[in-house]
Amino acid sequence: QVQLVESGGGLVQAGGSLSLSCAASGRTLSMYHMGWFRQGPGKDREFVAASSRSGLNTKYADSVKGRFTIARDNDKNTVYMQMNSLKPEDTAVYYCAADAAFGLGVPPREYDYWGQGTQVTVSS
Repeated sequence: QVQLVESGGGLVQAGGSLSLSCAASGRTLSMYHMGWFRQGPGKDREFVAASSRSGLNTKYADSVKGRFTIARDNDKNTVYMQMNSLKPEDTAVYYCAADAAFGLGVPPREYDYWGQGTQVTVSS
């Protein structure tokens, strides 16, 4: 199985940027489609972005399209998410997840492995 560790969260003002990283160990990252999810206070976990195994295909939630970019470096076993033009409603714990089978999945249940999450707080 693969272990995932997120980093890069923090506090930022609205309009600012953050870059999240997700480091994988235990298995080669190229075996997995990867996704980013988030869970705000009192909310369900929601899909943010996904990348195919090669990184050539991506998918985004409408709420982040044009502002967030998912990327991966399989040689470094790391997935990234660049977040620009951040809004207070982007405040959440952000999780990366690995999917062995489905590909660019939206429902959390399609992902097999999860990191512990990193907090992103956007102040107004």
